Amino acid sequence: MLKKRLIAVLILRNGQVIQSVQFKHTNVIHWNPVVAVDFFDRWAVDEIVVLDVSRSLDQRQKFCSAVKELAKKCFVPLTVGGWVRSFDEFHQLTRFGADKVVINTEAFRRPDLITECAKVFGNQCVVVSIDAKKDDAGNYRVFIDRGQERANISPAEWAEIAEEKGAGEILLNSIEHDGFRQGYDIPLMKSVVEIVDIPVIAMGGVFKWEHLVEGIEIGKVDAVAAANIFHYTEHSTKKAKNSMREAGIDVR
Repeated sequence: MLKKRLIAVLILRNGQVIQSVQFKHTNVIHWNPVVAVDFFDRWAVDEIVVLDVSRSLDQRQKFCSAVKELAKKCFVPLTVGGWVRSFDEFHQLTRFGADKVVINTEAFRRPDLITECAKVFGNQCVVVSIDAKKDDAGNYRVFIDRGQERANISPAEWAEIAEEKGAGEILLNSIEHDGFRQGYDIPLMKSVVEIVDIPVIAMGGVFKWEHLVEGIEIGKVDAVAAANIFHYTEHSTKKAKNSMREAGIDVR
């Protein structure tokens, strides 16, 4: 059985690390993302995910510059994404140093993009991000375009299609739990894990180390990711991993 992973997430807007609460991006946490990566490298994180949530493509150059710098400093796998709309943009991020690339909205609108990228770079390089929340009837639905547009499909259904198209991993984010410190949306996580055979990464809602344990033991995900909490606690990723080990989880 593969060891479970602990993943730190950097959410960048205009090249700065910001805080996310239900996909609203307000407080600047770090002016320089390279500083945050230096901490994560030293503090035993297994992987780093960097997502660009800039409000317009005009800021894309700042993100690309940040990715280049992060790739030079990062000693663990680096996964990047946000605004990836084509095979060429996917390729560009790998040339900048990304080990994996996250695709979301464009993958949903054109699933063959997943296949195109997987054939050239390998399934392991293609991470399909799924943003989800409940509709008025209480059913989980996929949301695209930075959480603004609802799609008439469940996260589990879309994850199954993404896997068939060649995705190597699913990054599953709960919009409702994002930044709300209540832990992962466990039913959401389980609904997807039960459908696909590829690794599922849980994202959204971590406030204490027990939430990481719950994501793996109850949600049955392969990896647990968090953003906000890691920026406010000294040696946070090292403490998080120790807590997971103490709970009997086989982490890297």
